[in-house]
Amino acid sequence: MCLAIPARVVELRDPDLAVVDLSGVQKEISLALVDDVAVGDYVIVHVGYALNKLDPEEAAKTLALFAELGEFNQTGISHEP
Repeated sequence: MCLAIPARVVELRDPDLAVVDLSGVQKEISLALVDDVAVGDYVIVHVGYALNKLDPEEAAKTLALFAELGEFNQTGISHEP
């Protein structure tokens, strides 16, 4: 299973590199697959590459779902039968 996550761009390093932030974790990623990215934009990141830009409202919804899953998992409750 693959997972791509939304992250906010906090720094542009050169035309094809940026630093993104996800809950305080910063990582350098490639922008080679996406055009016109600016600081403050949200991008979908998979294995170190931005795949596309994401609307800030959609990013917020997705990040909220991830947060809920984290809280759910910490309770020890499982969906397993």
